Amino acid sequence: MRVPLEIMQLTKTAQDYASILELGLQKFRYSLRGRYSHANEQQILRRYIDQLLPQHYARTVVDIGAGNGVRWSNSYALVLENWKVLGVEADAGKYALLSRAYRRFSCAQAFQSLASPDNICKILEDSGIEKEFGVLSLDIDGNDYWVLNAILSRFRPGLVVTEINENIPPPLRFVVKLDPAFELRHHFFGYSISALEDLCQEHGYGILQLEYNNAFLAPREFAAQHFRDAETAYREGYLNRPARKTRFAGNLDMEALQTLSPEEGMQFIRKFFARDEGNYYLAKEPFSKETL
Repeated sequence: MRVPLEIMQLTKTAQDYASILELGLQKFRYSLRGRYSHANEQQILRRYIDQLLPQHYARTVVDIGAGNGVRWSNSYALVLENWKVLGVEADAGKYALLSRAYRRFSCAQAFQSLASPDNICKILEDSGIEKEFGVLSLDIDGNDYWVLNAILSRFRPGLVVTEINENIPPPLRFVVKLDPAFELRHHFFGYSISALEDLCQEHGYGILQLEYNNAFLAPREFAAQHFRDAETAYREGYLNRPARKTRFAGNLDMEALQTLSPEEGMQFIRKFFARDEGNYYLAKEPFSKETL
């Protein structure tokens, strides 16, 4: 039986109002707890902004994969401080809420697009983002490696927060191949912290720390003394955290990787991702230019 158009429209309207109400509740709830980010990313960003970000850097935040702009946001606290902000979101429903969350801020703009290495720099340039801007937050659950590489090739963000695939320990290099139609699936996404470390070295950046699955980066020219190697950052920020197995209970089926040799780990990953054979890069040593 076909549902009448009027009922479908009423249902859609009710869903829209419910989403708007939830957005308001999230703003209230997260403001009470003192942070909008998932874990301590907001506080960590504030510390590095105060300690490391040069005064000449534009107080601009670019949030790629911004969601509704509030829930688990690494950038909304900066929006509240009247930073200039560009939020990029592909999902139409989340974009509508993102636009609503930004509407009372004169320096905030939302952009609806699927971020890719081919379009992201033009999006930033057309939006008036400075070459040296304050903070980049990147979390798109897929082509993150390729989008970050594109941005760092043409921009110089002072601080970067980027999600990694926390299941893959050093020294393993894991990168999902570029796929414009990528869809997130069980543990198959993004890139490992060792692959990120190599990318940082290529662009003159380094790893400041890891907060579970979010890595903080900065340019070498003003933060080199604060850098951690991938193994140390991974151990301190994920592996040895007391709450890790509770917070990331869904990762237990890949926990064996933490006790395997690199060679054994590569075998484990090939078996675990057998259905995605050919869709990722995997190595113990840095990838060559010919590989990626």
